[in-house]
Amino acid sequence: MNRKRDSNRRLLSRSSSIARQVGRQQVKKTIVVVCEGTKTEPQYIDALAAEPDVRDVAAVHIRQEGADEGAVPLTLVKRAIQIQVRAEKESGEVDEVWCIFDVEWPTNHPHLREAVSLANEHGIHLAISNPCFELWLILHFEQCGRFLDNDEARHRRKALDSKPNKHIDPKVYMENRALATERAAWLDQKHERDRTDFPDNNPSSGMHKLIKSVSPP
Repeated sequence: MNRKRDSNRRLLSRSSSIARQVGRQQVKKTIVVVCEGTKTEPQYIDALAAEPDVRDVAAVHIRQEGADEGAVPLTLVKRAIQIQVRAEKESGEVDEVWCIFDVEWPTNHPHLREAVSLANEHGIHLAISNPCFELWLILHFEQCGRFLDNDEARHRRKALDSKPNKHIDPKVYMENRALATERAAWLDQKHERDRTDFPDNNPSSGMHKLIKSVSPP
C-alpha cells in the first residue's frame, strides 16, 4: 500500500512539473504597436498578429494602437512613452512598445533625430522605413538597393502587388515576410559598411526587427 502511495505521489509530482513547463511555454509576450498610418500599416500588423507561428508557436500577442494619420514621428514616440508608463502603473503586462513611422522623401518628417533619441532614452523600439512603409512592402517581392522618394516607392509597390491606394493583400505579404526580413537586414548591413547614417540610409526598413521580435527563437 505504501509503495502504491509513493508511486502515485511521484506521478503527481511529475505531472505538476510538466504542467508548470507547459504553462511557461504558453506565456505570451505582449507588444503594443503605435503606427503612423491608418490603413496599410494596421492591415499589415493585424495580419501579422493573426499568423499561427506568431499567435501560437511564438506565443506572442500584438495589441495595435493606431495614431492619427499624418502624425509626426515625435508625436508617435511621445504617445508610445505614455502607453508604456500607463502599462507599468496599471498592469505591467506590456513587454515591448514599438513605433512604426516613415522618414519621407523628398521632404523628411520634422524632428526625426529628436524622435529617435527620445525613443532610445525610454526603451521604445523603432521600426522606421526610409523613405516610407511601401519600401518594406517592396522587399517582400524584390531587393531594392537604390534611393527612392515616396512617389517612386508607392508606384513600385502598386506595380508589384496590383493593389490600389493603400490597401494590401495580407496573405501575399505574410507568405514572403521571411524574404523581406532578410533583404531589410542586408540593407542595414550595406548602410553600415557604407557608413550611411540615419536619415540618409535610404532605402531601409527597421520592420525586420519587429518581425524577429515576434518570431519563434
